[in-house]
Amino acid sequence: MATSRNHQGAHGIGQAEEQLNDQVEAAVEIQGEAEIDRNIKEAARRPYRASEEEKE
Repeated sequence: MATSRNHQGAHGIGQAEEQLNDQVEAAVEIQGEAEIDRNIKEAARRPYRASEEEKE
């Protein structure tokens, strides 16, 4: 069961992620978007999969 601290941490991570996304969008508006940036965004949208190392 999640504790209040875990919940707060998850909320904080969500806020940080949202701020980073906003910064990326602003940077794209200012300087354009490179192919590598598009690839990173696509990868970030894919569902998380644990690596074999993490599964152990």
